[in-house]
Amino acid sequence: MEVKTISLPRLNRLSPTLESTALKLMEEAGELAQAIGKLRGLSGEKVTVSEQEALAVTTAELLDVAQTAISMMFVMEEKYGVNLEEALKNHYEKLYRKGYLTKNSSGEKNNAAE
Repeated sequence: MEVKTISLPRLNRLSPTLESTALKLMEEAGELAQAIGKLRGLSGEKVTVSEQEALAVTTAELLDVAQTAISMMFVMEEKYGVNLEEALKNHYEKLYRKGYLTKNSSGEKNNAAE
């Protein structure tokens, strides 16, 4: 299984709550959707940026979504005691059950979480 690993920091100048982080995540996801649609001409407006510029903005918005999701994971762990390692293991199991991941040639699961 191919894995993309990125490390994002715990933001140390904020005191986020679960609710404020969820709202921020929705805001960032909306900005990502806008970048994908508007900057690529899907909104019906004339495209005024190059494909490279559109991809750069989309990438920046995607990283904002990822950072906010990571911030929410810190909140879940620190304020609610959620075991993210166990949650990640369960997430991988769900991906196998749904057929999004497959076993390797020897019949073993390809699992980066283990």
